[in-house]
Amino acid sequence: MPRTRGAVVAGYDTRGGAPPWRYARVGHRPVVVLPARGEAVTLWDDGLLTATDGRTVRWHRALPDAAEWLPAHGGAGVLRPLGHGVLAVVTPRRVAAYRTADGGGLRWTLPARDGCVFRPGAALRRGPAPLLSQPCADTAWTGQLVALDHLGRITPGRTPLGSAPPALRSARRDAGNPLAPPR
Repeated sequence: MPRTRGAVVAGYDTRGGAPPWRYARVGHRPVVVLPARGEAVTLWDDGLLTATDGRTVRWHRALPDAAEWLPAHGGAGVLRPLGHGVLAVVTPRRVAAYRTADGGGLRWTLPARDGCVFRPGAALRRGPAPLLSQPCADTAWTGQLVALDHLGRITPGRTPLGSAPPALRSARRDAGNPLAPPR
């Protein structure tokens, strides 16, 4: 179980409590740490996102424009697990989803609508889907909520575009649902 202690992310053995590993970045401190399948996904104060297993950094990504909003916001709500090994990273201007199992590969992005921003700390989970707040001055409150899952934004009638796990794709085909509407 990873934890932050000052400027260090450390893994802890749940049986003995001793830290079997530690990871630090010189001149930076961890803002949020999230356990993910034997790894620690960490958001750092400079907007760098790292995934470490304690021996190596398996992958890292830089959040765009983090210097503008991260110091005042902190990390509340930025990291959102979506299931199926997918982690959403919510920033005011966009949501990006990374697959933690395959080296942090980018799965999809969702930009905020024009004139709107996502509020990472103002989200809740309804069943398996997080509902994100996207305040807009010209939209009813129902249009200011965005539901997500590991495939992206949840909308009525949505079908995956080939990014679903193979078992889900074949189940949808067997049910008579095409992957994409005819042209």
